[in-house]
Amino acid sequence: MADPSSYRPKPGEIPDSPGVYKFRDEHHRVIYVGKAKSLRQRLASYFQDLAGLHPRTRTMVTTAASVEWTVVSTEVEALQLEYSWIKEYDPRFNVKYRDDKSYPYLAVTMNEDFPRVQVMRGHKRKGVRYFGPYGHAWAIRDTVDLLLRVFPVRTCSAGVFKNAARTGRPCLLGYIGKCSAPCVERVSAEEHRELAEEFCDFMAGRTGTYIRRLERQMTDAAEEMEYEKAARLRDDIGALKKAMEKNAVVLADATDADLIAVAEDELEAAVQIFHVRGGRVRGQRGWVTDKVEAVTTADLVEHALQQLYGEETGDSVPKEVLVPALPDPVEPVQEWLTGRRGSIVSLRIPQRGDKKSLMETVQRNAQQSLALHKTKRASDLTTRSRALEEIAEALDLDSAPLRIECYDISHLQGDDVVASMVVFEDGLQRKSEYRRFQIKSFEGQDDVRSMHEVITRRFRRYLSEKERTGEWAEGDLKDGELRDGELKDDEGRPKRFAYPPQLVVVDGGQPQVAAAKKALDELGIDDIAVCGLAKRLEEVWLPDDGDPVVLPRTSEGLYLLQRVRDEAHRFAITYQRTKRAKRFRASPLDDVAGLGETRKQALIKHFGSVKKLRSATIDQICEVPGIGRKTAEMIAVALAQAAPAVPAVNTATGEIMEDEEPGTTAGSSQAPVSAGTSDERRGQET
Repeated sequence: MADPSSYRPKPGEIPDSPGVYKFRDEHHRVIYVGKAKSLRQRLASYFQDLAGLHPRTRTMVTTAASVEWTVVSTEVEALQLEYSWIKEYDPRFNVKYRDDKSYPYLAVTMNEDFPRVQVMRGHKRKGVRYFGPYGHAWAIRDTVDLLLRVFPVRTCSAGVFKNAARTGRPCLLGYIGKCSAPCVERVSAEEHRELAEEFCDFMAGRTGTYIRRLERQMTDAAEEMEYEKAARLRDDIGALKKAMEKNAVVLADATDADLIAVAEDELEAAVQIFHVRGGRVRGQRGWVTDKVEAVTTADLVEHALQQLYGEETGDSVPKEVLVPALPDPVEPVQEWLTGRRGSIVSLRIPQRGDKKSLMETVQRNAQQSLALHKTKRASDLTTRSRALEEIAEALDLDSAPLRIECYDISHLQGDDVVASMVVFEDGLQRKSEYRRFQIKSFEGQDDVRSMHEVITRRFRRYLSEKERTGEWAEGDLKDGELRDGELKDDEGRPKRFAYPPQLVVVDGGQPQVAAAKKALDELGIDDIAVCGLAKRLEEVWLPDDGDPVVLPRTSEGLYLLQRVRDEAHRFAITYQRTKRAKRFRASPLDDVAGLGETRKQALIKHFGSVKKLRSATIDQICEVPGIGRKTAEMIAVALAQAAPAVPAVNTATGEIMEDEEPGTTAGSSQAPVSAGTSDERRGQET
């Protein structure tokens, strides 16, 4: 690990002007490229106290061994040079968007004597018109098949074209009218190129001209009683409209725009791009990147713009680019895009209307893309095995932790304190083993004390089951062997808390880890490892260690621990919100034994509110269908014992709502729901 002060430039060496800088490691490899409006101010920020740097930035400057820079005239030149160097050197600490597939484009080879329509992937070629990208190649072929009857452009390969020219016989498409057959000179090269240009114009969104022209021709043919020609033109119009229907109108003003959305977490980010041409979504693509440097959403947008338009010119760069956040400063990026297009490009955040609605759709696609990427990554067996091995090595465990339990505490300002336990076996979720806890031993906010209580209760149950059944008693069984039915209850279901984990993970730092370890020590359990994962810096804390274990940012082990921690947090906060909502809807009727939801609804519907029900006599309560005298007496007693609720106040008028009580609605068919008092419950996804 290098000391940044060893290669820090001397004061006054760095110019106060725009430029691009490169950090190199001890092997002289470029590990990071950046740009700056002021090189002096930007580079000075890297050589401050290491404790004040972001962890990713700290790793970069301690890996580097030297820094160099190049001065440019403007920020736009800095942006262009940064893109060129990132592409040339592929620095390890720069954001690099990656994709798991090569998107297909609909390409028209206008650089050939006889342009060809085909599916193309990979790098774009000069002189070729591209449309897309598309999600699937078959979508391109379906569109082309519809359009060829109107624009019969060549689609065959060079070999087929030459063979047809040699024999004087066109291919099948030439016979059925889906190719103008320039190979046998049915049309000239100029006429065929004109067809190709019309095809490109239609794909670019200029559809109305051709449909109106065909409609006029169809009308003229019908008036001249050329009905076969009119029918053929009618079918051509139908084919064009069907092709247009495949791309629904999303922007009514026929806008040409690209919409970029970003979904991110601490380690990764997903970018989705919708290409809108003529108001229709003509293509979609997406990337995923590891966040190996400290970046904001605006930084991710800027990197996406560089990758998306770095090699594009002309109409490939749209007039309008809509983004979730603007780069800072935005002027150089906008000027750079304008230079790539050759005319003004608007770069902005949509605020209202159709464009904002479409941006929300793109954002949902980005979130789904990130979730799908994480699912694929987590489901890979080799990756999961490597993750477990990395955890075992980092925590100095005897073997890979095949069962991991993670605990998290959730509350709202000290109210409704609950905890969650999630289970991962062999790196995968085991939702049937999830558990939920209500904190019982105290009230208020104390995460450390709550963690101690939860760990104690969970493993006291484990010891109780172990003692009752004698399972795992020494000498009884061979390693890994269990007696029939030993870990199942009378109904054949797995016993709650019967399986011990190899690793306990707590959401938090050193205090939470110490509390969990203390609980295990008090129970005499010394064969279960404990660690904590702190959210702020993603550090792994071990009991009795003053310094955390820092796993590499690209470590699969860290990624698995984060998934476990995040799942525990999600499960805890879901339970806490549910519990809080039930408390808000609580009613004195919940305390009446044997009074179900149907009869609660009947009571509220009959009297209108709990307040009016409280003032009713037993005989009046008995008038409600389904309510007998004994039940009516129990209701009257329960309501008499319950303290009257504070009157609700209309905050708009200041009026006291005397006929209502919190948790009830006059005339409502919704009955209050009991908050429930169960201790540990089997976890279910909500």
